[in-house]
Amino acid sequence: MAGERIRYTIKELPKELRPRERLAEYGESALSDAELLAIILRTGTAEATALELAQQLLGQFGGLRGLYRCALAELAKVKGVGLAKACQLKAALELGRRTFEAGRLERPIVQSPADAARLVMSEMRYLDREHLKAILLNARNFVLDVVTVSVGTLTASLAHPRECFKEAVRQSAAAVIFVHNHPSGDPTPSPEDIALTRQLCEAGRILGIEVLDHLIIGDGVFVSLKERGLF
Repeated sequence: MAGERIRYTIKELPKELRPRERLAEYGESALSDAELLAIILRTGTAEATALELAQQLLGQFGGLRGLYRCALAELAKVKGVGLAKACQLKAALELGRRTFEAGRLERPIVQSPADAARLVMSEMRYLDREHLKAILLNARNFVLDVVTVSVGTLTASLAHPRECFKEAVRQSAAAVIFVHNHPSGDPTPSPEDIALTRQLCEAGRILGIEVLDHLIIGDGVFVSLKERGLF
């Protein structure tokens, strides 16, 4: 009939638009909140696909945070949800919360140069180019992140202080430990390493982000420039 809306189920949509197929092809991080919820819901109603129902839920409850906070009984009352799907949604959201909490509680703490070296030694000791990394720490020296700042040549790690602190500023780090490797396996600091370290310390003072150390990783060994008194 003229003006009547033509509706499709998710199965009738092109493959590249179906949430489950998109997850299999591109990974879960490529999907929207609604698409992820649609996979959990699996089915919709006679009036709405699972994806449309997911979009309705996000709008009705104010996003994922609202869905997490709403009562199970309230969620179950929504047409197309019911108790079984409400339980599935609540279980999935709680698993997400527990995953985040587990990651937060398992963050390593750096209390010595050796602690910092252990975080990166297995990855950096065999690299065939110099990589400069930044270990970002909060005010209690818990690790926020380990990021690659630059990749250099066989004998030099090319970095500008501006780039070195970019992620530290973005993630509101209180302190940072810089680490780079020597592909030769010998972690002895070069004059360029010492000069870069002093530049980084000065830049950190300006930004209010303390540079706790600069480590050089060799083949199973490391040097702390702070312990060497080269700051």
